[in-house]
Amino acid sequence: METLSWQTLLDGKLPPSVMRFIKKTGKAINTYSMIRDGDTVLLSASGGKDSLALALALSLRRRWLPIDYTLKAMLINWIEHPIPHEYRAKLTEYFNALGYDFTIADEHQYPASFGGEFNCYLCSRNRRRILFEHCQREGIEVIAMGHHLDDLVETSLMNLCFRANFSTMQPAQAFFGGTLTIIRPMIEVRESTIRNLVARYDLPVIKPICPYDQTNIRSRLKPIISELSHIDKLTREHIYHAHQFDVRM
Repeated sequence: METLSWQTLLDGKLPPSVMRFIKKTGKAINTYSMIRDGDTVLLSASGGKDSLALALALSLRRRWLPIDYTLKAMLINWIEHPIPHEYRAKLTEYFNALGYDFTIADEHQYPASFGGEFNCYLCSRNRRRILFEHCQREGIEVIAMGHHLDDLVETSLMNLCFRANFSTMQPAQAFFGGTLTIIRPMIEVRESTIRNLVARYDLPVIKPICPYDQTNIRSRLKPIISELSHIDKLTREHIYHAHQFDVRM
């Protein structure tokens, strides 16, 4: 199949596959009241396929909505593992074309407070701290993250098999007494859908460097989930629907 430029999606009628992706994302947004009229939404951008696909969906769906919201995006560029310089320009062009106020924040991945210790949990906590502090300074109340259905399933199995509880990431999760909310609009979208979209439209993906990328538990669970899906193709959806999620009021 011919690879097209992402710019083709900004003009004219959207292809059916892209419309299905956007509508699937919009369904979760509506179900959990993730975005409301007048909201300012900060997209946590990594440069990877998931955050770039989410950026596209949040931007394009505004075309036919009766509400409006402001889109901002921040990419945390780890000083220890910086993205190539040429990708700064590519990502800036991409986000600006989609109507985002885009910021690149150069931060240390291993702050002194870690005391030399480092793992996936600490990295995630450090990223979240930076995002929270930025939102507090800028008065932003909503952070959008690019987690998808496969991420939810992996988290569910990790917690069930290794922590003896059946919990997972929330579609919408409030912090600090509700003054800040993390939303995950692609929570019902399969990773394969995102992968196909990104490849078809040549999004400017830059894979962030992660020292644990191929050895962490998530990467080891992926083939197990794939095998379960050969038994029942709706395995991911079944695990999703087994959870009881709160609806944001």
